[in-house]
Amino acid sequence: MSGFRFRDFVPEDQPQKGFDSLFKLFMQLVTITSGDVGEALSWLNELDKQYGLTDDGYGMGNFIDDLKGKGYIDENPQEKGAFNITPKTEQGIRKSALEEIFGKLKKSSTGNHRTPHTGQGDEQSTDLREFRFGDSLESIQMTESIRNAQLNHGMDGDDFMLTENDLEVRENEHKSQTSTVLMIDISHSMILYGEDRITPAKKVAMALAELVKQKYPKDFLDVIVFGNDAWQIEVKELPYLQVGPYHTNTVAGLELAMDLLRKRKTPNKQIFMITDGKPTCLKEAGGYYKNSFGLDRKVVNKTLNLAAAARRVRIPITTFMIAQDPYLKQFVEEFTEVNQGKAYYSGLKGLGHLIFEDYKKNRRKTL
Repeated sequence: MSGFRFRDFVPEDQPQKGFDSLFKLFMQLVTITSGDVGEALSWLNELDKQYGLTDDGYGMGNFIDDLKGKGYIDENPQEKGAFNITPKTEQGIRKSALEEIFGKLKKSSTGNHRTPHTGQGDEQSTDLREFRFGDSLESIQMTESIRNAQLNHGMDGDDFMLTENDLEVRENEHKSQTSTVLMIDISHSMILYGEDRITPAKKVAMALAELVKQKYPKDFLDVIVFGNDAWQIEVKELPYLQVGPYHTNTVAGLELAMDLLRKRKTPNKQIFMITDGKPTCLKEAGGYYKNSFGLDRKVVNKTLNLAAAARRVRIPITTFMIAQDPYLKQFVEEFTEVNQGKAYYSGLKGLGHLIFEDYKKNRRKTL
């Protein structure tokens, strides 16, 4: 007797109460709070009250003790009862961001970018060519070579012969190094209008940093932030990144990015810029020139001049604009045309995937 038996649906992945489930939430909260452990734990307590994250067998006190015991937080020597996150947590936040934004990556024995050019690489392509003097024996494709010999010299076993002209080798893909500068806007508008834009931006930065470290270890990634001024930050500082009462000095960011890239000896160089607004500020002798009310021609012209300068030295700029205002789009389109780079008008949700795809696609090789 055949048929169907129906029953109530019971999800297989029931949330488990304990350290692991709380730790995932803690890592998200400590990112949002820019590394403030006390604030993150306070929010976690409120979530526990609302959703019952703990029970009689495992409480928040147990969780805090485990965080200390496992080396994720330690006592703040300058403030009694306060905690700091440790380097282990900083790395964990980057890994968490990588998995959240880019998905779990398959391990690779080599961590470099493929290019369209073939040469003395270490990963085989799908292209075949005739054997040349100096090719290694390991590169000879025996199946294709024997087939050529059969076609060229007949199928009779007595007359079978394999000559140099029958041999085919598989090309290796040439690998290149890439130097990338990631610019992050930390002007006040990144938290205006009730929308937290800085947390997704720094998550993307942490994910990209972890991606480069794991999959492309020969690449260089520098991270800079820009408000009224621009300065370089270390990857380990990303979890603590916050916006300030700043205007948007895009010129300072671009100048610093190009200075950093000039010092890199790699053939491929690029700038990724995450911003949500127009350039509104310049640094001049004696102070700052600011205008937040529109696209100030003095600021815009200086910004466009830098876009052109980057183009002359073959540094493409990819702009990720977290805004949809038509007049801002017009500025970004002009900026992109001058630089011959790319522009994306992205919401926060898809930002990481856009940056990841563009990073992979930029495989040009200067020969």
